[in-house]
Amino acid sequence: MSAAAHDSAPYYFVPSPSKWPMVGSIAMAFSGFGAVGTVNHQSWGPWFLLIGFCVLFYMLTGWFSAVAGESEAGQYNSLVDSSFRWSMAWFIFSEVMFFGAFFGALFYARTISMPWLGDLDHKQFLWPNFSAAWPHIGPAGTISGFGKVGPWPIPTINTALLLTSGITLTIAHHALKDNRRSSLIFWMVATIALGATFLGLQVMEYIHAYTELNLKLTSGIFGSTFFMLTGFHGFHVTIGAIMLTVVLIRIIKGHFTPEHHFAFEGAAWYWHFVDVVWLLLYVIVYWL
Repeated sequence: MSAAAHDSAPYYFVPSPSKWPMVGSIAMAFSGFGAVGTVNHQSWGPWFLLIGFCVLFYMLTGWFSAVAGESEAGQYNSLVDSSFRWSMAWFIFSEVMFFGAFFGALFYARTISMPWLGDLDHKQFLWPNFSAAWPHIGPAGTISGFGKVGPWPIPTINTALLLTSGITLTIAHHALKDNRRSSLIFWMVATIALGATFLGLQVMEYIHAYTELNLKLTSGIFGSTFFMLTGFHGFHVTIGAIMLTVVLIRIIKGHFTPEHHFAFEGAAWYWHFVDVVWLLLYVIVYWL
């Protein structure tokens, strides 16, 4: 049955039984136990973690290849497309809640806890010479002094890079809808290159923070919230760049049409979400 016939009939594609959910469960089991073993300095931990990541890569490659094959074979109609869109929307919503938890932790520590601790009797409850200032270095003598990463130059440059990547991705989307393949490939490559440059500069920022500012993950509540927020954002940029790279490979292979290209749109939604999160990070973490 053709895709056009699917759209005009009450048809919903149901895939045949698949091994991929079980493979994904095995990957998560190895990754979970491996992570626990690694943080507890068990010799087998890193090996379990490596096995988990390898199985996860195998699962992602195989499962998404199967989905892409079904899509190119015309198995999906508007009902399936709607399911994909709702699924991606709820996934991005869960990511909003994920970052909301870390932003909430930062807000609570800086705006609520710190002033409240400043109102206590320092000598009775805390330690002498306590100062309710942000960033805070924790109990006296337990955390080495550190410097704060300012907004210039790397965070500001990275902001410009991500905002520009959002523009280039939008141009690529319009090229796809107009069926201009050469332009589409060019702007996709530009978007991925901007994302890779962002990640490279963030690595430089982390090296600067650790070696010159003495700012580490162990630097109290400021260090933990800084690296959790910026680090997880960098991880999401990495995932987004991988998604866009897979979409680019499919474009080069001739996949997608101006009317049917949700895989591109889903990756684009995710990338724009990453852009918005960075803008919040740039203002709240680096400026305030």
